[in-house]
Amino acid sequence: MSELIISEVEIVVRLLVTVALCGAIGFERETRDQSAGFRTHILLGLGAALFTLVSAYGFTAFTEAALQSNGRGIQFDPTRIVAQVATGVGFLGAGAIIRQGTDIRGLTTAASLWAAAAIGVAVGAGFLFGAASTTVVVLLSLYLLRKVRSLIIPHLRTDYGIMNLTFEGAGSNISAVTALLDRHDIGVRGLDAELEDGQSHYSIRVRIPPSRNAQDVLEEITALPGVKRVSVSGLRDLD
Repeated sequence: MSELIISEVEIVVRLLVTVALCGAIGFERETRDQSAGFRTHILLGLGAALFTLVSAYGFTAFTEAALQSNGRGIQFDPTRIVAQVATGVGFLGAGAIIRQGTDIRGLTTAASLWAAAAIGVAVGAGFLFGAASTTVVVLLSLYLLRKVRSLIIPHLRTDYGIMNLTFEGAGSNISAVTALLDRHDIGVRGLDAELEDGQSHYSIRVRIPPSRNAQDVLEEITALPGVKRVSVSGLRDLD
């Protein structure tokens, strides 16, 4: 049973390593003003590490006592508790996801919480190299890939947004608007219409390719007969 014995110093060392590794990830999230930041990642990692330590080493005395009393030990499976940790973190990560209309935030933070839990489990199990390597890769992904995204993605992405149009009269010129959008390769993803006080109000959900200038399209639509007002809101990345 000696392989199941861990010293108190080793326990403290593993917990401190967990604080350092998970704290580094939490610090990055804290600088991004996320709901789950420095302390949350540390506490999550410590909890996962302690669960792993308990499952791997916490039942040693009980197992040895059973072996002495009846000659048969009791087998414990540490992976069962680790699996439950992964399940519990899934619920915690869901709490970091915020939906604001059609916009969803917090997915990256939820993923970082999941990674922090995995790092805590690895440290608790003594797999320090894997935990440290994962932390480095996570930090590189959070810092460097953000810069890569800002340099490359704007040239490749497709945006969508809500274009609000107000027409004078019955608003029969909506066909001219959709034809203009089609000429610019701007896809119409949805259209809502409302008639009030002799004016037609349209909300068009559009998809704008990266090669198109939304300002130029707005100017052309404004020049169409019968168009009284045009506005665009909610442009964002299209997943």
